[in-house]
Amino acid sequence: MKKLKHEAELVKAAILAGMQYGVDRGAVVFEPTDSASEKILFIYRLLVHDKVIQPLPEDQVSQPSMKHKLAIWYSRQLPKDHPLLS
Repeated sequence: MKKLKHEAELVKAAILAGMQYGVDRGAVVFEPTDSASEKILFIYRLLVHDKVIQPLPEDQVSQPSMKHKLAIWYSRQLPKDHPLLS
């Protein structure tokens, strides 16, 4: 798994976009006390369920791999000239 340039920023943005996706879909209401790892897991599972992203093999599902998948998902929604993609 090759780390993306600006992956940490992409993950933060992906969490926000994923939270909005879940709320817009009516699937979840996030609480202020929800941890980042809980949000990442829920967003990942929701996107896999909706067939937006390819699932990881179950033995490879971990926080770093889910973060990486979310970063890739979000980076594909950005315009080609976005600063996070340079």
